[in-house]
Amino acid sequence: MFYYLFNYLDKAFNIPGAGVFQYISFRAAMSIITSLFISLIIGKKVIKYLQKKQVGETVRDLGLHGQIEKQGTPTMGGIIILCAILIPTLLFAKLHNIYIILMIVTTIWLGAIGFIDDYIKVFKKNKKGLAGKFKILGQVGLGLIVGLTMYFNEGVVIREKADRADKSVLKTEDIFKVESYDNAPSVYSEQPVKSTKTTIPFIKNNEFDYAYLMEWLGDGYHNWTFLIFIPIVIFIIVGVSNGANLTDGLDGLATGTSAIIGVTLAILAYVSGSVVFANYLNIMYIPNTGELVIYISAFVGACIAFLWYNSYPAQIFMGDTGSLALGGIIAVFAIIIRKELMIPLFCGIFLVQSLSVMMQVGYFKYTKRRFGEGRRIFKMAPLHHHYQKVGYHEAKIVMRFFIVGIILAVLTVVTLKIR
Repeated sequence: MFYYLFNYLDKAFNIPGAGVFQYISFRAAMSIITSLFISLIIGKKVIKYLQKKQVGETVRDLGLHGQIEKQGTPTMGGIIILCAILIPTLLFAKLHNIYIILMIVTTIWLGAIGFIDDYIKVFKKNKKGLAGKFKILGQVGLGLIVGLTMYFNEGVVIREKADRADKSVLKTEDIFKVESYDNAPSVYSEQPVKSTKTTIPFIKNNEFDYAYLMEWLGDGYHNWTFLIFIPIVIFIIVGVSNGANLTDGLDGLATGTSAIIGVTLAILAYVSGSVVFANYLNIMYIPNTGELVIYISAFVGACIAFLWYNSYPAQIFMGDTGSLALGGIIAVFAIIIRKELMIPLFCGIFLVQSLSVMMQVGYFKYTKRRFGEGRRIFKMAPLHHHYQKVGYHEAKIVMRFFIVGIILAVLTVVTLKIR
């Protein structure tokens, strides 16, 4: 809203300083500051309110050190995160941007599913919460919205370099030059194009088109790409969202990991949305994605501020209200900036947590069928609980996971140049 207000004031009255709201960097800075301020201010009030209403976590005794002490700690703190993301976005972002609209829908949609799950657990005293099939159904529904929008909406486009575009349809008036920092100009198609291309890390010509998977259909196969593209989008959203949910098992673990991932996504969105940086780095140029930096700045600010209350020993838990939303936000954001194939790298923590559960359950069922007795690979899954069983302190586990997350984030950024 402030963007539109100050843009009007700048044009109508030429007020000094009003034009600063045109800059993404300024609005991103204001977004993260506002997010931090909102989280820190309302966080304490939310905690007191939840304590008053006795909205506490019910903890099962799994034999983990310090677990019983967490009994009664307020949950549903994801409300703080959601507010700290949405309010700065509404204040500082261009609300007509299709990508911003998608991120707002994602935040509210998954936040609502998580809230319902927490509400059933806390107020209905049902430890199972919302049935798993309904959670999956909600995530699939969001995947359909995102997939259909990305595929059919005319505002979702990329600009191709002339050397990669179809020469038979490229005319002189349809190209423009962009001077790079190394004084090597590149030529882009003037008209943006609809595309289902994405980015492959560590590959020189690092663009892959999902349409290639439908070539076996023969002529006109491009028209059927949505049959493979939309299921892939759904799979990514469900997988990353549940991965974040599984990671939310130690104080501050999911929150801090998400903040590190958020910083990585902010860098990727900024360079992908800038024609100069995209040309210099020889990566896909996606118009209008630079605006997403305002959103992801609020996301990072919300996560960092929530750590004030969620770090060990936690004063509040985010619950599924936060964890489902965080994972879904990361997944949709990566899909929008066409970096979803990098998710196993920068979301490596979420991936390992999910794999540890799948390996544990799969091996247990296999050995029970074969030997009549179930055996385990880890002392406990997800993986962070295995380290607890080994004897590591919770705070040490979380800090080491953060270090691994930072290493993965750096490797992700490095893929922009090393191929």
